[in-house]
Amino acid sequence: MTAAYLPGDGGLDDRVPFLARLESDDRSALLALGHALDFAARVLVLHQNEPSSHVLFILRGWTKVTASAANGYEALLALRGPGDIIGESAALTGRPRSATVTALEAVGAVAVERERFTDFLGRSPAVSFALLGLTSDRTRAADRRRLEFASMSVRERFAALLLDLARTHGRRTDEGIELSVPLSKQELAGSIGASREMVQRLLKELRAREAVATGRRALLIRRPDILRRIARAEHPAL
Repeated sequence: MTAAYLPGDGGLDDRVPFLARLESDDRSALLALGHALDFAARVLVLHQNEPSSHVLFILRGWTKVTASAANGYEALLALRGPGDIIGESAALTGRPRSATVTALEAVGAVAVERERFTDFLGRSPAVSFALLGLTSDRTRAADRRRLEFASMSVRERFAALLLDLARTHGRRTDEGIELSVPLSKQELAGSIGASREMVQRLLKELRAREAVATGRRALLIRRPDILRRIARAEHPAL
């Protein structure tokens, strides 16, 4: 489950997590530099604006990456899960962290101190190129999504987001596709640049059409065909 990045941006390459891009020996050597950390659901993992001291490699569980504007608006930038690396940008640049990372569920990770991480990259060209490739893929995916979203209405963006989440984080049940990553209405709003009130109105409309069913931090997609029609209303190529 990275400029705004959402699940389902672009092709398959941008969805391949960092650890999966490494040879097994490089992966083992990198993880051996750190120590294990566990986080409970909804615990802050990294804090926006704090100095960089380490990077994290997620082994299990999902997290959300958010950034807050000066006016208090919070945007959901990405979902990071097993195999992903977080905190690498601040580690490489030496700048404060640009986003907050929060555990959406119980998360197991390995923390590697910044100095150890950067030293390892200096001695491991293959790992450095893998990280560069990951950064490039994420940037390209974010650019595609910004271009796509710029020409869509909020309603269309929301339908496209739900379809993306269903594809990348959906669990099929007898009643439909249940999203396995718990996201609040505010987090959904932050994914598409809308208000929480707008998302509430859109969900009410979709419930009336029996396209979705909602509960506390739970969302079931019953009629993806309706979402596809909304998302394609002015974009038949989607």
